[in-house]
Amino acid sequence: MLDPMFERLEELYPDLVEFRRDLHMYPELSHKEEKTPGKIANFLSDLGLDVRTGVGGKGVVGILRGDKPGKTVALRADFDALPIQDEKDVEYKSRIPGIMHACGHDIHTASLLGTAKVLSEHRDKLEGTVVFLHQFAEEVIPGGAKFMIEDGCLDGVDVVYGAHVSSKHPLGKIGLKEGLAMANGDTFEIEIAGKGGHAATPHFTVDPLVTGSQVLLNLQQIVSRQIDPVKPAVVTIASFKGGEGYNVIPDSAKITGTVRTFDKDIQDWIEKSIESIASSTCHGLGAEAEYTYTRGYPAVCNHPGETRRIENVATALYGKDMIEHIDAQMGMEDFAYYLKEVPGCFFWVGGALEEKDVYPHHHPKFNVDEKAMLYIGRLFIASVFNYLSGVEESFAATQEKV
Repeated sequence: MLDPMFERLEELYPDLVEFRRDLHMYPELSHKEEKTPGKIANFLSDLGLDVRTGVGGKGVVGILRGDKPGKTVALRADFDALPIQDEKDVEYKSRIPGIMHACGHDIHTASLLGTAKVLSEHRDKLEGTVVFLHQFAEEVIPGGAKFMIEDGCLDGVDVVYGAHVSSKHPLGKIGLKEGLAMANGDTFEIEIAGKGGHAATPHFTVDPLVTGSQVLLNLQQIVSRQIDPVKPAVVTIASFKGGEGYNVIPDSAKITGTVRTFDKDIQDWIEKSIESIASSTCHGLGAEAEYTYTRGYPAVCNHPGETRRIENVATALYGKDMIEHIDAQMGMEDFAYYLKEVPGCFFWVGGALEEKDVYPHHHPKFNVDEKAMLYIGRLFIASVFNYLSGVEESFAATQEKV
C-alpha cells in the first residue's frame, strides 16, 4: 500500500529541494517570521487541507481528514532561523545578512510539506486524521510550541511525532532515545554593578570586570564540586560583556549563560547556587549583583510505546543497521511541551554530507544532505499508517528499494 506513496515522494523530491532552498535563502528569525508562514499556509491550502494561521502567534496548522474515521496523529516541523552569518559556498546561501538556517529547520519544513502532499493524495486510505504542526520560534525561550498548544493545536490529537535532521550522523541513520532524551534548558543573567573610573587608578574603582571574572570562575565549581558526578548537568557562560575604552574601567558588566539538567532537584539547586555565588563574590569585592534566572524548555521525554513504534517502523523501512540508540543529549527542544500533553516520540535522522567537512548545528557553514527529507518523509508516512491502522506492517518489499 505504501510503495506508491514512497514513489510519489521521490517524484516530489525536486520540488521539496526547491522549497527548502527558498527558505534557506530567505530565513527569518524567531518571532519575526512573516513570509515563511504565508508560504507554508499557501502550500497546505493548495492541497485542500483545513488551514489555520496565526496559531499561537506565527504558527500554521493544516488538518487532513481521511475518508475513514479514526484517531488523530500530529506531525511537527519548526521553521525559524538563527542570527548567524551564512558562510557556505553554495548557490542557495542565505540572502539575508546575519541570518541563516543553521539547524535544519528548512529541511524539517520541506519534509513535512512533502509528507502532507503525499498523504493528501491518498486520503481515501487514511483511517483518521493527520494534523501538520508548522511551528515558529523553536530557537528562543519560551518557544512557539507552548503558545501553539495554548491556542488549541493539539485539540483532539492522540499522538505526536517530530524529526530533527543531524549533520553528524550518516544519511538516513535513525537516532532514538526512549525516555529522557533532551535536557531542561534554562538561562540566567548576572548584572554586576561596580564603580567605574580611570584605568590608571584602579584603587579608586570597584572593577566589575575583575569581579565578574571571579564570579565566572566560581560558577565552574557548581557542576564539578556540588553535583553528583553520575547525574548530568551543564553550567555554561555564553557571554561576558562590559566596557569599551582601553583606559576606562566601566561601572558595570553582564554575564549570561545557560543551565542544562534532567533532575528537577539538581535544577533547583543550581538556580540557587548561581545566585549565592554571584551575590557573595560580588559583595566580598565591594560590588552588587542583580540575578535573573529563567526556566526554559522542560526535558524531552519520549514515550516508550511510541519510541518502540518508530523503531519498528524504521527498522522495517531501512533495516536494523540504520537504527542507533543514542545517549541523552544536553541540548534542549520545545517539542517537550507536546510530549507533556500527548504520547509521542522525537527522533533524529542523519543527513551528513559525504566526503565533506561536517559542521555542527549552529555553525556558519552548517549544511546537510537534502536527501534526508526523503528519509524523514517516508518515516512520517509509514508511522502515520502504522498508528492509524493499529497493525504492524512489514514493509519487506519496500526496504529493498529505499
